[in-house]
Amino acid sequence: MDDLAGFLRTRRARVDPAAAGIPADSRRRVEGLRREEVAHLSGVSVDYYVRLEQGRATQPSEQVLDALARVLVLDETERGHLHRLARRTRRRPRTPGGRVRPEVLRVLDLVAGAPALVMDHRLDVLAGNRLAGLLFGRPLPGLNIARHLFLEEGEHGLYAEWETCTLDVVGHLRLAAGRYPEDPRLASLVGELAMGSERFRRLWARADVRARTHGRKAYRHPLVGPLELHQENFALPEAPGMELLVLSAAPGSPAEDGLRLLAGLGPDADAVPRRAEAGSTDPVRQAVSWGSGPA
Repeated sequence: MDDLAGFLRTRRARVDPAAAGIPADSRRRVEGLRREEVAHLSGVSVDYYVRLEQGRATQPSEQVLDALARVLVLDETERGHLHRLARRTRRRPRTPGGRVRPEVLRVLDLVAGAPALVMDHRLDVLAGNRLAGLLFGRPLPGLNIARHLFLEEGEHGLYAEWETCTLDVVGHLRLAAGRYPEDPRLASLVGELAMGSERFRRLWARADVRARTHGRKAYRHPLVGPLELHQENFALPEAPGMELLVLSAAPGSPAEDGLRLLAGLGPDADAVPRRAEAGSTDPVRQAVSWGSGPA
């Protein structure tokens, strides 16, 4: 799904030669830096760098990786991703499981005034509180945020800043692919998204990585209108790849009023399940009508 060679090629293509101190050349036919320029600026041989981009060189040293990160102007997230890709042949991390501890479920029950949910590295929602189910307009079991964004809602659905969300989601999945390269369910999800969404294919080819731990999230809910919320991501101890997300509204804001209105929606809303039970059928999946549903 992801590899060191491809990441180096895409990062090289985005570097401005002038910013790297290379004089303008009207005969330049490549976008970004040439291979030999990256090699020279990084202090490695051209042959070695070419072998890196062709996937024929393994286990580059920490010093080489740091030099490449500097020349390719990588941010902290990209630098960590580069090092993980390079270490892949040395140590392959085990794909995390999907069980949410009972103590975490109790925390979800305590979050009453904000949507809160637990997601894994694939963006599968593993658990959530009642308000999260009302926000997404569907039972949470079976919800995958990437699939919901690209294949179900689309740019005129729940996500008010759809294009920005797509960048975040693809960047997150790229990071996950670097961390867990042998996860067949993640590979299947990426294939499904690539088959079903032209935008996903274009963004995936860019190989950008993003790690969003907090920030603004804007929704347009079909029943309560615009909701401008703040998202905080909390990594769960002893649960690699799993995060608790809380979407809060600023005190006194229209979004706070919107969440109160959302929480007060009809009695059927109480049927939205908090978590998936293995092998269970869900009789309320059709009954719950909040939200716009699949596009």
